[in-house]
Amino acid sequence: MDNILIIDVDSRYTQHLARKVRELKVHSEILPNSAVAEVIRGRNPSGVIISGAAEPSFPFDGPLLTVAGEIEDEELARFLFKECGCTPQWDMKTWADSMTREIRKTVGQGRVVCGLSGGVDSTVAAVVTARAIGDRLDCIFVNNGLLRLGEAEQVLESYKKLNLKVHYADASDEFLCALAGVAEPEKKRKIIGETFIRVFEREASRLGDAQWLLQGTVYPDIIESGGKGGRLVKSHHNVGGLPEDMKLKVLEPLRDLFKDEVREAGRILGVPEAIVSRQPFPGPGLAVRCLGAVDKDRLDILRKADAIFRQELASWEGSGVVWQSFAVLLPIKTVGVSEGGRTYFSTVVLRAVESRDGMSADWVRIPYEIVARVSSRICEEVEGVNRVVLDVTGKPPATIEWE
Repeated sequence: MDNILIIDVDSRYTQHLARKVRELKVHSEILPNSAVAEVIRGRNPSGVIISGAAEPSFPFDGPLLTVAGEIEDEELARFLFKECGCTPQWDMKTWADSMTREIRKTVGQGRVVCGLSGGVDSTVAAVVTARAIGDRLDCIFVNNGLLRLGEAEQVLESYKKLNLKVHYADASDEFLCALAGVAEPEKKRKIIGETFIRVFEREASRLGDAQWLLQGTVYPDIIESGGKGGRLVKSHHNVGGLPEDMKLKVLEPLRDLFKDEVREAGRILGVPEAIVSRQPFPGPGLAVRCLGAVDKDRLDILRKADAIFRQELASWEGSGVVWQSFAVLLPIKTVGVSEGGRTYFSTVVLRAVESRDGMSADWVRIPYEIVARVSSRICEEVEGVNRVVLDVTGKPPATIEWE
């Protein structure tokens, strides 16, 4: 299959360019400008695109295109199909068949354990792996105490529709104990990542001799964690939070897919639409939406506020544009008034964005009457909150999550 290398020379258009190449059904891969010629030749690319205005730091004898900013579809197509001679073969059915063979070859007769979250990434990773190795895959759904209201029960119910062996492990106390008093977001992510691995290793030992840990790591996770030529934005628990002495080898079949590609692959593999279209939920869960130190009481406040926001938003006829919607609990209190008396309670932020692949996003213009209703309900129904604010920032300059 043809492969186009995109060399990132500090351009903000690099990820968008990679997506455009894939939309034309040609595989693309991003490398940093520091990549040496041997690495580039080893990829055997059909062509190379320099993303940025600077000169490349390597020689290349094949088709080469420099893109300083945006590029028209016609120009890109001409480069791919006329100059590089690419054949449009990159699609998710081809990927699913190829990945099934790759997993089968990689794992051999080994056993795999998978941490399911209920989201599309881990589910698609599990389904394609089960397709490859059958009942040698054991799935573990871990309740880390950082889930949304009623989420554990909803996730377990949804998995009954899939032919997967799912085991439930409640490790809520273990996670909250490890996070006690920790406020720094990167440290929280690292702790959660390491605790996940320890739980998986313990549960895997009870299920049999597993050699592999299956994770739903996707391309944006790799990029934002500083891999594949990306500059570190934040560590993802399944990328930067793995302990060095981990006993299990890591299997990541989705690591080269964007989110919309994962959804398309899920539909091809027969994953129920309720899971395929589920909003992204961060691996560290509510720990990165509960700013500051995490404890059970603060998480309970956040869960109730979040449930109200998502419930009201679901009733809006325009909610189809929403990529992600959630509440954030700030580590500050403000003065308020209730029943004639002074209050000193927490502040909740409402965040709703529209996006295609999570690499960039814009805030959703929710009608003010819905925002007002959400604010009133949260302040009236959630004890300990007296102020609600709306996040009106895109990505960039912000990230979608607050931590």
